[in-house]
Amino acid sequence: MKQSSKTSVLISLAFLLFSSCVPQTVSAQAQSPVPIARGFHQVAISSDASHVAWVEPILDSRGESTGSSDIYIQDLKAPDAKPRRISASSGGGNADEGEIAWSPDSKQLAFLSDVERSGQFQLYIGGVGGAAHKLTNLTGYLADPAWSPDGKAVAFLFTENAPRAAGPLMPMTPETGVIGATIYEQRLTVADLATGTIRQLSPADLYVYEFDWSPDGKSLVAIAAHGAGDDNWYIAQLYTFALASGEMKPVYKPPLQIAVPRWSPDGKSIAFIAGLMSDEGSTGGDVFLVPASGGEARNLTPEIKASPSWITWQSPDKILFAENIDGDAGAATVDVATGKITPLWTGPEVVTTEAWGGIGISLAADHKTSAVIRHSAAHPPEVWAGPIGEWKQVTHVNQAVHPEWGELKSVHWMSDGKRIQGWLLYPTNYDPSKRYPMVVTVHGGPGAAAHAGWPGRFFNTHLLSSHGFFVLYPNPRGSFGQGEAFTRANVKDFGYGDFRDILAGVDEVVKERPVDNSRIGITGWSYGGYMTMWAVTQTNRFRAAVAGAGIANWQSYCGENDIDQWMTPFFGASVYDDPAVYAKSSPINFIKNVKTPTLVLAGERDGEVPAPQSREFWHALKALGVETQLVIYAGEGHAISRPEDRADIMQRLLGWFDRYLKPEPGSQRAAQ
Repeated sequence: MKQSSKTSVLISLAFLLFSSCVPQTVSAQAQSPVPIARGFHQVAISSDASHVAWVEPILDSRGESTGSSDIYIQDLKAPDAKPRRISASSGGGNADEGEIAWSPDSKQLAFLSDVERSGQFQLYIGGVGGAAHKLTNLTGYLADPAWSPDGKAVAFLFTENAPRAAGPLMPMTPETGVIGATIYEQRLTVADLATGTIRQLSPADLYVYEFDWSPDGKSLVAIAAHGAGDDNWYIAQLYTFALASGEMKPVYKPPLQIAVPRWSPDGKSIAFIAGLMSDEGSTGGDVFLVPASGGEARNLTPEIKASPSWITWQSPDKILFAENIDGDAGAATVDVATGKITPLWTGPEVVTTEAWGGIGISLAADHKTSAVIRHSAAHPPEVWAGPIGEWKQVTHVNQAVHPEWGELKSVHWMSDGKRIQGWLLYPTNYDPSKRYPMVVTVHGGPGAAAHAGWPGRFFNTHLLSSHGFFVLYPNPRGSFGQGEAFTRANVKDFGYGDFRDILAGVDEVVKERPVDNSRIGITGWSYGGYMTMWAVTQTNRFRAAVAGAGIANWQSYCGENDIDQWMTPFFGASVYDDPAVYAKSSPINFIKNVKTPTLVLAGERDGEVPAPQSREFWHALKALGVETQLVIYAGEGHAISRPEDRADIMQRLLGWFDRYLKPEPGSQRAAQ
């Protein structure tokens, strides 16, 4: 599947739970047809707040992406006017187009398009009222265009001759020959608009992840690391690059992961988010400030009970940030001098600027007007614009789409003295006089959070609601949304405190709602898949389980996966220095306890959680006589992309839980 956006490729595990609708091929398993909602890949507001642009995928009759997408521009001063399409194709042919960025004067839009050759993107510049022209002729992977403050250049990320899209969630290139001999580095690259000159600014041995222009346009700041890009994001540092000379200077070496660098308006400081993050693109932590010349970083939000996910400078003395807060989305500001936090808005929904991104906002130069993609479990995605928290709806492409699942409610419970939040989805056509089965769905990460967003094509467990299930989405310790101390609370403790939080949530729901305690299942993907494997080795409480891309053995996993650098911050040491801390959290070491029927799913070319982990778990269950099945999807990575494979996963998941959880206790089927 083609992807025009780097961020859309990095489908963070935080949002593998909620991505968009499932294909119609699954709807035969549901009680009523699944609605087909059109998503949005990206939204951006112009600097002068006069226009908003967005990227809209082209769907087929099943509601699946065709691999093409369109860019539209809406004049906010004429909201009743029809949005205008902008494209690199003069003939109006279909292409994959996106990665939009407004020029400082709001008259032009930079974007990527593969109109000339499918899968090979080039950088284009299009006027609000004119045709687009091509700026590059490169071979490789382009991403993240951003204009210089004076509008004379566009910087972007470029991986020359890249064999695949960046990111560990994509299918890995089959490994043969000398492993690791060739590394494709994503470099900071600048295009001069007047001359058409393309210059790679960062050195050839450095992988650049994110960047920002200095306010005077003479330098750029970047998060970068030497070595392979997928793995070394976890040890990346801050660097600055002089535009004229290319001189690189180290600014800050963080103890943990960093993201979203933003240069201050006066050019003296750089703000960023730092914290314990398990996946590139799944951002959460505290807001920090460091001198642009280098030095000690200062934490501006040390006690915040939330997880900032995106930042920008609202003024020279104030930083605006978006946040995960107790399961909700939010926006607030922090005063740079005093650390005072001023909440601006919170809501039980998702507001974002990219289809697969975290909580974020596109902000105009007035630092007040904004644009977002906004959606909730009750309302499908649409583009909204206006002051933060006072947005007005711009698009209405999904006005005929309504949810076919039940009501989603935020729930809280106590565990080990901690207040835990989660989301409880009620069965469709809920009747309080009846008793229902329930499935626990654990999110990926663990640095992530379950949100109240419109559900997705991949692993859409909202479908269980229409099958007569409650669904619990817990945010146990290790999740975003309660502050950095809460996120770090599962370090060296995988499967213990976090699992107690989940079990306490099950207890609370069973006590307060008509849930049959004898008919409870568990599922999840990635970290959620691991927790599913762990759960069935620790208790027989769950009557059925579906483990997607789970980790069975942390010790063997370290030598198999493509991103092993993430493990040390979470386990406190490498597997070679402290194998015991990995062993105590490995499901395979408790495998003889399992009695629960378990379906195991994996992508054949998953580099983040390799398929041998699933095979190891399945093989042990089979050898021990436990009801199990293993399905490995050919050519797929960590994020399953082919519609037919996503449909098959949902059909199997629904069938598995229907088989083991739907019969009432004492019925003929339950006795079999």
